[in-house]
Formats: sequence, structure tokens, C-alpha cells
Amino acid sequence: MKYTEAMKRIEDIVSELESGGLSLNETLKMFEEGSDLLKRCREEIEQAEKKIDDLRLSDEEDA
Repeated sequence: MKYTEAMKRIEDIVSELESGGLSLNETLKMFEEGSDLLKRCREEIEQAEKKIDDLRLSDEEDA
């Protein structure tokens, strides 16, 4: 799943959880799914930040 798709799914999960009406089991499943997606998004952001830092250092060495 792409980052933007994961973020959209997280938004959908938050909306569903905020609306209420879910059973405890459904709520826990959705919370777990959202947590997993959030973890993947954070990892993807960290990888992108590392790549940017690496490129920045490379540019500084070339200057």
C-alpha cells in the first residue's frame, strides 16, 4: 500500500472510530489496523528523511 493510500485508510479508520457504534472487537481490530498503518507510514517517512540527509551530505562533499 502506498503512503497516501495508507494515510487515507487511517483517516477512514479514525472517522469510523469517532462515529462510535462499533463493537469492542471491531474497535480493537480497527485500532490495530490503524496502528500498523501508522507504523508503516512512519518508517517510510524515516527512510525518505534518511535519503534526503544522504543526498544533502553528498552535495556538501561535492561542493
